Amino acid sequence: MHPLKISKFFSLTIKRKRCIKMIIIPVKDGESIDRALKRYKRKYEKTGVVKELRNRQKFTKPSVIKREQMQKAIYVQKLRQAEENM
Repeated sequence: MHPLKISKFFSLTIKRKRCIKMIIIPVKDGESIDRALKRYKRKYEKTGVVKELRNRQKFTKPSVIKREQMQKAIYVQKLRQAEENM
């Protein structure tokens, strides 16, 4: 194997290891496990891991992404204008 290919492989694995993040939830004295679990779920949801996994399941063309962003921006703008006119 060519040494350059080996170094590229190792650099990719190192970058992946740097991406790993742990969510730490300190459980306070007298706090129920249900409440701590709820805080964990909320933090996990904020990281966007599940959303990213869903997006990676299928390829979306850049033009489709731009179109969806434009439609969302138009919708939000209409909502804000309607709120101002009230």
